[in-house]
Amino acid sequence: MRWFKNHTDFPEFYNRYLDTFKHKSKDVESVRFVVFDTETTGLDVISDRILSIGAVGVTKFQIHVADTFECYLNQDTFNTETVKIHGLLKEGHISKIEERQAIESFLNYLGNAVIVAHHAAFDVAMINASLKRMNLPKLKNKVIDTGELYKKTKYVKDQKNYGLDELSDLFKITKHDRHTSSGDAYITALLFVKIASLLRKKKKGLKLRYFFDFNGWF
Repeated sequence: MRWFKNHTDFPEFYNRYLDTFKHKSKDVESVRFVVFDTETTGLDVISDRILSIGAVGVTKFQIHVADTFECYLNQDTFNTETVKIHGLLKEGHISKIEERQAIESFLNYLGNAVIVAHHAAFDVAMINASLKRMNLPKLKNKVIDTGELYKKTKYVKDQKNYGLDELSDLFKITKHDRHTSSGDAYITALLFVKIASLLRKKKKGLKLRYFFDFNGWF
């Protein structure tokens, strides 16, 4: 693909990110998943901004607590109403970095991993909006939405949109640090691992790859 080539008009960090896609594992058991979440100033992808990014790595369907990422962003855009949800103040004691530095660090961490998020479209869109402001292309990673993945299990009786709180309660996952990017990423990682276990049981002897092929992820 053309975006595999070294583009001189891209910054070095983005070319390094593209280079990671030259070598991808096709064995789902050895794929690195990065479960991530963003806290934002609001829900408008165009006008709102990312306040924090949290992520945790999953390989062989096990959470690796040493494989984590967290950063807080310095943003001019701010919404006092959303502070009631995420608790992030414009002025505070948390060390913050500029958006460009945050995105560069996140892509260095992410590499060619398969992205996992709950209601993933929004979080991915927020990262892509940041990349667009930097005049860079969108994320190239494959994406799994845990809400959609849950619908593949035998326990789903309807096709409604399941919230993270609802599924956390269903799977008896303790909601520590809820509405923080790192806390929600870890909760989603636990959910992802539990759903993967259910899918194994659903089709005994059938490789998990079967369930991740339905949207062309591998």
